[in-house]
Amino acid sequence: MKFFLKLTATFLLLIISISAVAYFFWYKPKFSKHADKGAFVIKKNEIDKPILARLKSKAENIAAYAKANHYNEQYCFMIDMKIESGKKRFFVYDLDNDTIELAGLVAHGSGKDNTDEIKFSNEPGSLCSSLGKYKIGKPYDGKFGLAYKLYGLDKTNSNAFNRFVVLHSHSCIPNEETAPVPICESWGCPTVAPNFLQTLSQYINKSTDPILLYIYQ
Repeated sequence: MKFFLKLTATFLLLIISISAVAYFFWYKPKFSKHADKGAFVIKKNEIDKPILARLKSKAENIAAYAKANHYNEQYCFMIDMKIESGKKRFFVYDLDNDTIELAGLVAHGSGKDNTDEIKFSNEPGSLCSSLGKYKIGKPYDGKFGLAYKLYGLDKTNSNAFNRFVVLHSHSCIPNEETAPVPICESWGCPTVAPNFLQTLSQYINKSTDPILLYIYQ
């Protein structure tokens, strides 16, 4: 009887060991932290014409500003706050070719009223997003990991640095669209998915001139 119990226990231990090895080699790679860059590719026909027209118009202004003020003249980042949060509204824009290169989800500030309507403010403690142009600064290791300092270049976002408004990621932001369901909100920071921030960092870190971020409505 003891021999039978010992044999059964050995058999169960063997099954558990095989399952553990199978998990490590089969399932674990599926949860890789590195998303395929293709997850953030978006085509022109996937964007409404008014949104695309507004994007191109803003890009023209950014291109002129970048050239006059020694910013990166090839790429800029743009966020269209007229688009609902469950849809991709953070665009990596190729100014040279006048095309969208990548797009991802981005959170907006919750504000203090916690209403469904997006409110914008430059006031400290408002918890709101601020419209305007930003200079993307140096990376650092913040509360949520990798983050980039932001410097407001307009009257509407001049307090961004002092408000600790930065470009960072959070696990509550997915890679794929959730519309009509909205995504989580921030305390004023343009917050993106961890995988998307890693992709954005490749543009930022390789650039010899600062990249511009433009949040508009």
